[in-house]
Amino acid sequence: MKKPISLFVGLRYLRARKGSGFASFVSAASVMGVALGVATLIVVLSVMNGFENELRVRLLGMTSHASIVQQEGVDNWPPLVRDMLKNENIIGASPYIELEAMMSGPGGLAGAVITGIEPNLEHTVSQVGQNMILGSLDELHSGERGIVLGRVLAHRLGVTVGDRVAVLVPQLPAPGQSIDSQLVGFSVTGLFELGVQDHDSVRAMIHIDDADGLGQMKGHVSGIRVETTNIFTAPEVVRGQLQETGDRGTLSVIDWTEQNASYFRAIRIEKTMMTLLLSLIIGVAAFNIVATLVMVVTEKRSGIAILRTLGCSRRDIVAIFVLQGTLIGWLGALVGIALGISMALNIDTLAPALESILGFQFMPADLYYLTSLPSDLQSGDVVWTSVIVLVTTALATIYPALRAASVQPAEVLRYE
Repeated sequence: MKKPISLFVGLRYLRARKGSGFASFVSAASVMGVALGVATLIVVLSVMNGFENELRVRLLGMTSHASIVQQEGVDNWPPLVRDMLKNENIIGASPYIELEAMMSGPGGLAGAVITGIEPNLEHTVSQVGQNMILGSLDELHSGERGIVLGRVLAHRLGVTVGDRVAVLVPQLPAPGQSIDSQLVGFSVTGLFELGVQDHDSVRAMIHIDDADGLGQMKGHVSGIRVETTNIFTAPEVVRGQLQETGDRGTLSVIDWTEQNASYFRAIRIEKTMMTLLLSLIIGVAAFNIVATLVMVVTEKRSGIAILRTLGCSRRDIVAIFVLQGTLIGWLGALVGIALGISMALNIDTLAPALESILGFQFMPADLYYLTSLPSDLQSGDVVWTSVIVLVTTALATIYPALRAASVQPAEVLRYE
């Protein structure tokens, strides 16, 4: 009996009535404020998820899901590659040698990280071959001293396919000797573009045999890059397969989250801060709900007093106004969720429309590698946004509801 009374009265107070037009306007503004906050939060989180996915794909275009390394270098690597490929969850394994170098070309000097690869195996662990803009990785042959450069690095050096660059690599000194270096000329056989500044501006690739001589590796490699069927289970899969191969000495596994930890940590921090900042919009809407309920309590003091004289308890009065405020919040949340999901799923058409209306580009092609806003709508973001709204709006009803319950019927009805 009590719940229907609370529901009936709460719904009646939500309706626009004569003399309460301003309160109704504030209620509508509260609904729109909650809806705007929810929709904005969902869209921004979806766009940031899209950026994270795009960054992950581009970063892993050069690196692999995991790498098997050893402090002094991995020797006798062919058996280890074959052992890795025995696992059905591993789709590729390839050795690499990584060297730091200084490169010189007609355009000047540039620091670079040179990776020695096995061209026949490289396509199974990276996407460089699929992102070549000139030439091919297959043109890297042992002893021919060919080199493939990132597009930005080639631009800094002022070279293109067919030109020559000088590569200076420091040599590890023997005990009691000073640091030496080796200067070798290479012919540019290809250019690649992965869309990540740190790769395209410093990365170069040569044949693993050329890298062995350049770095005086003596048959050792820096490590084995491994590609798996599932990026998120890669560390467990590679470590498990490594254990099955037997005792491999001091071999260890470095996965993609460790290799690119700074990038993804920055994105997580930005995502958290954006969530907190955009939640302020919902907080402002919650203050509007407080103002709405306070005005309703002020207008309905005599009605509240009459309800109390008819037998309604303080708990019933609290339930009426909690219900009223909660309905405002829920209505705003439902509108915002529907609007946010619709915008997040259609960001590829909404963004160009806004660009044409406003007359500028969100992501100009000459400044960014991404020319469109990526979006990845995740159910978890929608759920957490809904929880934030429901908790915030529920808390906003406490003060007005307690104030309504504190109305004294005798004082209010004394002069009625």
